[in-house]
Amino acid sequence: MNNSASLPLVIGLGELLWDCFGDDRRPGGAPANVAFQANQLGCRGTVVTRVGQDDLGRELLDFLKKQQLSTDYVQVDENYPTGTVTVEFTDANDPQYTIHEQVAWDHLDFTAPLATLMGDARAVCFGTLAQRDADSREAIHQCLAATSDDCLVVYDINLRQKYYDRDWIERSLKAARVVKLNQDEVEVLSELLGVSQDDLQKFADQLQADYGVEAICITRGSQGCLIYAEGEVYDIPGTPVEVADAVGAGDAFTAALISRRLLGWSWDRAALFANRVGGLVASQSGAMPVLRDEFEQLSQEIKNS
Repeated sequence: MNNSASLPLVIGLGELLWDCFGDDRRPGGAPANVAFQANQLGCRGTVVTRVGQDDLGRELLDFLKKQQLSTDYVQVDENYPTGTVTVEFTDANDPQYTIHEQVAWDHLDFTAPLATLMGDARAVCFGTLAQRDADSREAIHQCLAATSDDCLVVYDINLRQKYYDRDWIERSLKAARVVKLNQDEVEVLSELLGVSQDDLQKFADQLQADYGVEAICITRGSQGCLIYAEGEVYDIPGTPVEVADAVGAGDAFTAALISRRLLGWSWDRAALFANRVGGLVASQSGAMPVLRDEFEQLSQEIKNS
């Protein structure tokens, strides 16, 4: 089983919800996706979130257990329902989301057990969406403050609809060691923060200088990614895949990048692996396809190349 205490603890901090596609629904939420994929990638993925005391919440807890993910840090809310998102596809590469409000993950509570867990984490991934309500926003930053100095704190900016604010973003940038965003988010941040987007090198340099970020990762879909880290720029090309749907592909990328950095891989090799993992997930339906064996094969292939 993949829940050994000896494995590096990677926490997905934020939303866990149901992605609803017409008559079908699947587990989702970016931080939960990251934890799920980290678990498949040889880490101890753990979700820190909140669900409702309802059938949808119980089903999510059952799903996590079946996937060998701990439910010890999934809080159950008596007042708010489990989160849901309506997903619509006019284009398989560009899903559209309607994220329903006043749900359980908006009201995460910081607790003593959470503080202990965060202190044990080797990596934590969090985003912007789960900060839309002050309750969860404060709990998330209390969690981040409880991490150790060597914890790899990753801010996957992951802007959705109207659920972002300059203050939240700046506070999150200051809390992070690594920042991941896509090209659309570069445009939004450039406008919000007054940072040039004409030159991505200058954009990355300014984020690093202004907020103390160690590494910036800009994903470009099928075009691969750019990594700005340690004074270097890594331009990693993408690998073409036939996209089933892109839901969760970026989260798989993030989990893969985290997992290989924790193993000591170089930025360029870790990013190459992450691109391939993201592509594999995009070639499957849903955010959490079971691909443990495929990931291991791919890891060996890139490690030995």
